Amino acid sequence: MPLLSIVSPVYRAEKIIPELVRRISEGATKLINDFEIVLVEDGSPDNSWKAIEDVCARDTRIKGIKLSRNFGQHYAITAGLSFSKGDYVIVMDCDLQDNPEYIETLYQKALEGYDIVLTRKEKREHSLFKNAMASLFFVIFNYLSDNKSVDANKYSGSYSLMSRKAVDAFLSIKEFHRHYLMVVQMLGFKKTYIDIKHDARFEGKTSYTFSKLVKHAVNGITSQSDKLLRISVSIGFIMFLLSVLWAAFIIIKYFTTGLLSGYASVMVSILLGTGMILISIGITGIYIGKIFEQAKGRPLFIVDKSINL
Repeated sequence: MPLLSIVSPVYRAEKIIPELVRRISEGATKLINDFEIVLVEDGSPDNSWKAIEDVCARDTRIKGIKLSRNFGQHYAITAGLSFSKGDYVIVMDCDLQDNPEYIETLYQKALEGYDIVLTRKEKREHSLFKNAMASLFFVIFNYLSDNKSVDANKYSGSYSLMSRKAVDAFLSIKEFHRHYLMVVQMLGFKKTYIDIKHDARFEGKTSYTFSKLVKHAVNGITSQSDKLLRISVSIGFIMFLLSVLWAAFIIIKYFTTGLLSGYASVMVSILLGTGMILISIGITGIYIGKIFEQAKGRPLFIVDKSINL
């Protein structure tokens, strides 16, 4: 029988971990006895690592990885995938909004010959504001993305399964700025979807603040496409043409009716042009910053401690 790995990034989940492990174990045991649970503590400020130590002490099939600091969800997932040994690997969040009962469905789909099995939520159990921001992000992302193999929508989540072939391909990609789901879809391979119910969070509140969501959105868009740069060039060209037409209009007015006072229009033109220049420079700066981060070649994550590995 193939080995099954379940990877879960952990952050602010000390009260969730015992229930998470219990429900994952129940779901996996229905299918196979040869499984492992890889819990990656991502610099959590609470006692999540102590909770991981406790569950690891009771069952050697549970592996604990403590990162040296908070690297972020997608880097913690990458760490878990790096240490996973399974022929099939399932990734799921730790807050139990991803119900472990779907482990069986994901696994059975993989046995049909799919290397990647993704999930679509029937309804996202988030606040109205967060759902609205997610919808706005995916509308913008799908417009800006040049990679048509990436099916980005607010109902897709990180709850997914990959074969070992897909995991190895994922780990071969060394992009510093990464979004787990987008990288997975970019891999290609034979993939499919299953529809799932999105449950309410088991305990506590999400750690994603508005500023973190905005940063996450900017990273997701700029790491997948350079279309923003091309749009800024197009806007600059349009502004140049408008400036030429405006100059021609002023010259004609000068020789026909005399040059009229136009302080307001001149100021508006200056402010508009300056604003567009600063926006273009800012967009360029974002991409240059990403090149700088990538060129430094720093590791995607650093492990502080591990258990049962």
